Amino acid sequence: MNLTQNYSTYTEENHNVWAILYQRQIENLPGKAIPEFFEGLRLVNFQSDRIPNFAEVNQRLKPLTGFEVVAAPGIVDDALFFKLISNKQFPATVWVRRMDQLDYLEEPDMFHDVFGHVPLLTIPVYCEFLAKLSSLALQHLDRPDIIDRLTRIYWYTIEFGLFRKPGEKARIYGAGILSSVGESKLSVSEQSIKFDFDVQQILDTPYIKETFQSQYFCIESFEQLLESLPQVEKALHKLREEPVEVA
Repeated sequence: MNLTQNYSTYTEENHNVWAILYQRQIENLPGKAIPEFFEGLRLVNFQSDRIPNFAEVNQRLKPLTGFEVVAAPGIVDDALFFKLISNKQFPATVWVRRMDQLDYLEEPDMFHDVFGHVPLLTIPVYCEFLAKLSSLALQHLDRPDIIDRLTRIYWYTIEFGLFRKPGEKARIYGAGILSSVGESKLSVSEQSIKFDFDVQQILDTPYIKETFQSQYFCIESFEQLLESLPQVEKALHKLREEPVEVA
């Protein structure tokens, strides 16, 4: 796996696509995303008119939380993904969608991986949860059924999580929502179904890849995620003790 970004290969269209997507979400997300996201953008010094250079980003990011962004050719398998993150290396795709793909992609591109994920990697407690969840996953790689359940925790928090303090409206912290103009509007609207964060309910809830999510889970703090890990670990070990169904 190539862990470097060949920055000089990006074309003018690539940078223009980034600029369009970036500006659209910067105008769309105020009042919807958590304040920490905008502070993260400032800390990693993303620019509106050019694709971020991973080397420059890491100079700012690594001193804050120990995390760094590494280049990935595309979607990586579970073993490599969780190994990298447990070592505080976040794999980010280096390819950028075309101008005619601004609104829909079948798989995440660099705008999702970088704009959606990297600003929150400036938050220490968020990073601790992410790294420890990945270390937990490494203990169960021999059981795809358990990895599938654990991936639901990742999906409904890191990718599609909402943040809602008592008495306040929901705000976005999930990267899959932050990078989507359509879902960032739907998720925090009255039209979406929102549940309080519940480990067992999430473990029992399959997720959707092809369309917007049909439901979201809301945390009250990032500490709540970190504090949930013993319950996640206990639930996964309980699954290990259950007999494996043979098709």
